[in-house]
Amino acid sequence: MTDSNKKRNTILVQGSIFAVASLISRIIGLIYRVPLTSIIGKTGNDYYGTAYTVYNIVLIFSSYSIPLAVSKLVSARMAKHEYENARRVFRGSLIFAIITGGIGMVIVFFGAGVFTSWLKTPMSTPALKILAPVILMVAIVGVLRGFFQGLNTMIPSSISQIIEQIMNAVVSVVAAYILFGYGSRVGAVLGNKDKYAAAYGASGGTLGTFAGSLAALIFMIFIHSLYRKVFKRKLKKQRNVSVESYRSIFMALILTIIPVILSTAVYNSVSILETYIFKNIATLQTYSESQISTWWGVYTGEVSVLKNIPISIASAMAASSVPAITASFNKNDKAEVEHQITSATRFISIIALPCTVGMIVLANPILKLLFHDPDNVSAYMLMFGALSIPFFCISTLTNGLLQGINKMSEPVKNALLALVLYAVFLIFTLEVLHLNIYGVLISLVFYGFMMCILNRMALNRYSKIKQDIFKTYVLPLIASIIMGIFVYLGYQLMNIATHSNSISTLFAILVGIFTYFFSIVKIHGITESEMRRFPKGEMLVKFAYKLHLL
Repeated sequence: MTDSNKKRNTILVQGSIFAVASLISRIIGLIYRVPLTSIIGKTGNDYYGTAYTVYNIVLIFSSYSIPLAVSKLVSARMAKHEYENARRVFRGSLIFAIITGGIGMVIVFFGAGVFTSWLKTPMSTPALKILAPVILMVAIVGVLRGFFQGLNTMIPSSISQIIEQIMNAVVSVVAAYILFGYGSRVGAVLGNKDKYAAAYGASGGTLGTFAGSLAALIFMIFIHSLYRKVFKRKLKKQRNVSVESYRSIFMALILTIIPVILSTAVYNSVSILETYIFKNIATLQTYSESQISTWWGVYTGEVSVLKNIPISIASAMAASSVPAITASFNKNDKAEVEHQITSATRFISIIALPCTVGMIVLANPILKLLFHDPDNVSAYMLMFGALSIPFFCISTLTNGLLQGINKMSEPVKNALLALVLYAVFLIFTLEVLHLNIYGVLISLVFYGFMMCILNRMALNRYSKIKQDIFKTYVLPLIASIIMGIFVYLGYQLMNIATHSNSISTLFAILVGIFTYFFSIVKIHGITESEMRRFPKGEMLVKFAYKLHLL
């Protein structure tokens, strides 16, 4: 195997490790949201989701961009064997994170009441205040994760993610249960038992986020302390390297972070914009507070949780791709940059499309199984929500790819244009078409689609990438549709035989996995070499040979 191929395999393997860890984290997140939703209800989910909406926006401006920026800067210096400069990037980033994370923490804690009132959900204030110190912890963890990602190892970040989510899950459920009961007693005295119970329960959920972030921080500090000895040995071997000043490093950080912040902020501002527009228009259209809260609770607590599972894989792949692409781009290795972009895009497409079709076909059974929600309205919401998955996956990935080739301003411009169009489209669906919550879901599909188109045009313009459209998108879609037919039939037949939604759903999912694998290989939607670079790729290849697919 050539050095280039080894490098490519390493990149995809590291990306796959991070993607698998993100997937496991999302699955853990999905599992604990089931008992959490059962405890706090749809109204509690509304309070919980609103607190997270504000938290995520502040996180974007204070902490979210730090891992990518640090990994990018560290990777560039490690590629040139500038170990002292890489260490200075780490130290400078840590100072930067403490300042920005600290400011974000103060803003959220003292402004919680204002933010939640603006979003017409004042009962979510306690939940939001608990999230305030998490912003500082996430910023510091982000520096540590970014440092290791810049060293082209995703393992510390991956393990810390899983530890964080496990702790989050356990504490969220336990704390929500305890505080929900306490809130019921407080509410009984104050004259609104249900609201106070839901609000206190939501606060228990965010307390889990606090505990998870603290666990991740402790783990990453421990891992970094172990690695310091290795890094010091590298420093001793360094000779005749110009040492960068902390001023230049801070400037590099700011110049890297600001475009990422702007693109990410605009890209994710859709959550706070949709909350504000939908709740205000729905209120003006005389929908009851209870109805609005129920819709939003299903949207944030069920639909978003499910569709974010495949999207997290795209985020992980984007995060793992940026350092490698940056290093290849800085070396002017255009062939390698092109290979990394096309490979990452194909990987995401192969994952996102079957997830979309599967959620559409099994929307009602999945919601019954996980959330004990038999409501057809919730099922239709998931169907419409699932349509946005491939667009958000690809747009998330292409944001990272553009940042990797140093076109930092392109995602900003694209996200801003798409956001303006989205706001107009959303208002049209709510005010003119009167689609209520479905207007939000359809508008999200439109937003994701616009981001995909604009980012792809930018990639083609700057990197001259020639993506095989048929192989990347059409063949996985054909395999997904075949899968969807068998999944539907499998569920219906098993349900007739067992009259059990749980057994039928799990059986249909297994049918879907095997059918998709068979279909994608049989129609040549994936090659043997590509399969080998997937997690457990060798096992997949052996399995394919046993079935005579290869």
